[in-house]
Amino acid sequence: MRTLIIGGVAGGMSAATRLRRLDESAEIVVFERGPYVSFANCGLPYYVGGIIEDRNSLLLQTPTSLAARFRLDVRVNEEVIRIDRGAKTVLVSNVLDGTSTAESYDVLILAAGATTGPALSGHGVPVRTLRTVDDVDAITSVLDDLGTGARAVVVGAGFIGLEAVENLVARGVHVTLVQRGPLPLSPLDPEMASPVLEALLDHGVDVRVNSTVADVRAGQVQLDDGSVIKTDLIIEARGVRPDTNLARSAGVTVGATGGITVDEYQRTSDPSIYAVGDAVEKTDAIDAAATLVTMAGLANRHGRTAADAIAGIAEPSVPALGTAIVGLFGLTVAMVGWSETRLVASGRPHRVVHTHPSSHAGYYPGAEQMSMKLLIDPETEALLGAQIVGGAGVDKRIDVIATAMAGGLTASQLSRLELAYAPQFGSAKDAVNMAGYVADNLATGATRSIQWHELDDAMGAGATLIDVRSVDEFSRGALPGAVSLPLDEIRTRVSELPDGPLVVHCQVGQRGHTAARLLTQLGRDVRNLDGGYRTWLAGMSATGTTAATNPSLAHV
Repeated sequence: MRTLIIGGVAGGMSAATRLRRLDESAEIVVFERGPYVSFANCGLPYYVGGIIEDRNSLLLQTPTSLAARFRLDVRVNEEVIRIDRGAKTVLVSNVLDGTSTAESYDVLILAAGATTGPALSGHGVPVRTLRTVDDVDAITSVLDDLGTGARAVVVGAGFIGLEAVENLVARGVHVTLVQRGPLPLSPLDPEMASPVLEALLDHGVDVRVNSTVADVRAGQVQLDDGSVIKTDLIIEARGVRPDTNLARSAGVTVGATGGITVDEYQRTSDPSIYAVGDAVEKTDAIDAAATLVTMAGLANRHGRTAADAIAGIAEPSVPALGTAIVGLFGLTVAMVGWSETRLVASGRPHRVVHTHPSSHAGYYPGAEQMSMKLLIDPETEALLGAQIVGGAGVDKRIDVIATAMAGGLTASQLSRLELAYAPQFGSAKDAVNMAGYVADNLATGATRSIQWHELDDAMGAGATLIDVRSVDEFSRGALPGAVSLPLDEIRTRVSELPDGPLVVHCQVGQRGHTAARLLTQLGRDVRNLDGGYRTWLAGMSATGTTAATNPSLAHV
């Protein structure tokens, strides 16, 4: 059995090494068009920023080490330029000298990954992506030559763009971030993206949203609004698209998403050809539709799946949740599943829960606050997605929720998870448990909630907004139109409340829930503002709407 693998790094090398462990007799040849076949591409930005000091630590394996340990025939600087499915051969071109050879295969694995869109033309300004070792070598060389006072423009505020910004700032570079959409990290909902924007601004980043690059020339970038930005370097981070050129030219089916169509064993429309990695369609765990998810973890997993299938021990791939995480200036941003924005766009019914728990017990030093958001199917209580933004503890909470989603747990069942507790690690009611309690209250009808973006319509329809925080909290900032009635005074002053529907709120939602339960039992029509003042403020900030007032104390 002769297996040829086109592309190394995550998907290709995972397939190659797994196949060798399963079949010592197989002939396995890996073609990589670049000089490096196995490197830590997710670590590249951190070498630019000096966090990772040793460049060699990014080079995980070499052709020599892979030959010694796995008996792999790894050929770098060799690009496959054509597939002949009928003859079961590929045409390989040496990128250094232009010579070409034909290689036969019994099985072919496509692991070409993704490619960037049309490149910006630099006109004298260096333009680089952050996808290869050559990229970081070029970027660090430019920055070393410039020394202090260097300027860079990062185009695109996705995961790679934000990592580029953070690490350029760490090197003392003045950074301008250009984002086509209204907020950085577009998979986040607006109120969850607000802290990301705040972190960028707090660290001196010049953020240009709703903007695109119109022209680059003579050491400057011109945006579509006519503004001009001086720069010494441009980082192209506008996202990627599947590299399907070989598959298309060979007649292998490419789906509507633009990715290569595969079955649950990573087989393409040609049973002798498998495909793994960023160029391949995945099955979405929420709606079972074809989707694109460009994550190293999935590439590794699907490389293994392909190898298993080739070796005759096939186990199907599982649908993709799209679990992701990124760090930015001490802020941790994580997500899994669908956003509210995506659910609304698809017309899918959903329920929303916002909480603002601490990373560990509040009485233990160093606790950091998180903002958590759950998206829930209102009929089945299935978890549709989650977003968490904060400091310490975000990573483990998103992993718990991703695991719960993979295991089919409902939102309410999060409240019953038995999670590890000690004061320095969590709370007796963990952040995940608390989100589950809120979800359970909504599912059972113990409380009713309203979202930050629904508040204006509710008040326009006649609802009275009651702030149940302390008078001191109210005096430091309040929602427009809110009146102050502290929680501890409600029982004795309930007769002062006006007739009609009420919306109550506190800082993060917990006291609001208590107030809503009390008023409901006293016969009032009441809803709690989900996530409280903190969520509302983040949402208003993200959308550029009027923020809170500093009242001269309006009381019931």
